[in-house]
Amino acid sequence: MSRTGPAATDLALRAGVVGLGMIGGGVAVSLARRGRIPAVYDLRPDAAEGLAGVPAPVASPAEVGRASDVVFVAVVDADQARAVLSGPDGVLAGAGRGLIVVLLSTVAVPVVHELAKLCAEHGAALLDCGVTPGDKAAENGLVAIVGGEDSVVEAARPVLADFAKQIVHCGPLGAGMAAKIARNVITYGTWRAVHEAGALAEAAGVDPRKLITVVEAADPDGATLFSWLRMRLAGQDETRALVPQVQRLQDKDLAAAQDLAGRVAVSLPLVDVARANGAETLAIPAKEDA
Repeated sequence: MSRTGPAATDLALRAGVVGLGMIGGGVAVSLARRGRIPAVYDLRPDAAEGLAGVPAPVASPAEVGRASDVVFVAVVDADQARAVLSGPDGVLAGAGRGLIVVLLSTVAVPVVHELAKLCAEHGAALLDCGVTPGDKAAENGLVAIVGGEDSVVEAARPVLADFAKQIVHCGPLGAGMAAKIARNVITYGTWRAVHEAGALAEAAGVDPRKLITVVEAADPDGATLFSWLRMRLAGQDETRALVPQVQRLQDKDLAAAQDLAGRVAVSLPLVDVARANGAETLAIPAKEDA
């Protein structure tokens, strides 16, 4: 019988974690707190020290697979994920049919499909599960960004809920990873935007801390970040009527930024790209671009 069949009740599901860094260690702590004592593995024999309720690592990933119904893989990159899943000491070597592997590592989408095929060859299923924010793993505070078959997601959901405050099933295999990658684009893209804005303000004689105060006071919840996307998703007709005005304001404001940057000798490549591709930023079809 499959481990994820009718006999595998929510409380009976056994959890394992491979990789006890910030995310994996935090996930293991949350699992332990919920009464699901995990089997864990890490290259460091002392990796579980200081992780409340988490037992000492077992001798190999294969032992984690053998002891688990759901295994979370929280390693750094694709090569490490391949290494801990495959081989005589890998998770899949010890796994029975019906094991669910949940990949928490951020990798390229083709790697997700590669690892899913590897799992399927051993009678296991894979879910890709990006998580954010990483520092909240031990506080049941992660958002789980999941891709995979509906039935597999539902089978793993009780264990996902042990560490995630919200589970977002984004679609089929690879969709969770794509959403996590897109979320990272927002993170690093905004870091670049903040870098340029801070450099511009400082070169113009403004203390960057004042800029932080202005932004936090004006938009404490960060609603501006998704304001245009939300408007587009909420109603195309209403948004379409605003396009000419928003496009003019966008071009005027970015032109002012370029002018100031020229006067204070600051490079703003993100601003230059944004202005040059203003219509695309607003998702205006080419034929409507005035």
